[in-house]
Amino acid sequence: MAGEIKRATRVAEGLRQEIATLLGRKVRDPRVSGVVVSRVVLTDDLRNAKVYVRLLDGDAARREESIAGLTRAAGMLRREATRALKLRVAPELRFFYDEGEDARERIERVLDEIKRDDDRG
Repeated sequence: MAGEIKRATRVAEGLRQEIATLLGRKVRDPRVSGVVVSRVVLTDDLRNAKVYVRLLDGDAARREESIAGLTRAAGMLRREATRALKLRVAPELRFFYDEGEDARERIERVLDEIKRDDDRG
């Protein structure tokens, strides 16, 4: 079991890198420009992948457009990534916006403000 989990983690990282490369080289949909693949979570059986993405810039509407563009390109991304990684099973790709990173950035900004206020007085 531990070997499977390790393999799923290793394959997930390869999948993240491969999808990121494909987004830059093969996907021409303008809705996915500026999309960064932050992480991939793969089930132990390698059949389902949750692909978490972020935008370099954009608002909530832009996020939805990007997810729609990624979903449209999912078949090609799945096929190409599976071939590149030499996987027997092509994982189903589902795309999500990575909200965790935004929350982390907000927390860091608040902590920086608190630190500045403490330094002042």
